Amino acid sequence: MSEHENCHVDPIEKPLEKNALAQAEAAFLHISGMGCPNCAIRVRNGLIRLNGVLYADIYLQSGVATVAYDPQLVTTAELVTAVYESSHDGRHDYRAHVLQTMPARDVFTYAS
Repeated sequence: MSEHENCHVDPIEKPLEKNALAQAEAAFLHISGMGCPNCAIRVRNGLIRLNGVLYADIYLQSGVATVAYDPQLVTTAELVTAVYESSHDGRHDYRAHVLQTMPARDVFTYAS
């Protein structure tokens, strides 16, 4: 059995709130420790569970996450913590740091 065979995780679905997205911030995070698509799903789930996170997309190959969030409800420090906490199973060790933030309307075309 490979190390990834017992690593399955189901993605969490969260409806996109386009009105909230227009007022949101976007954060780009660099994420280390992801080794397979299930790792990316696990990290995304950790982010999307946070109250105030509207959207999260993880790019496994580049190790970058794009996150739309309401800065009134969640901070970038909490995003970083959520990435780390998504590796709580003892087999994974994800770390993140913020590369950049900007208004979500400058990143997402459907936020206008």
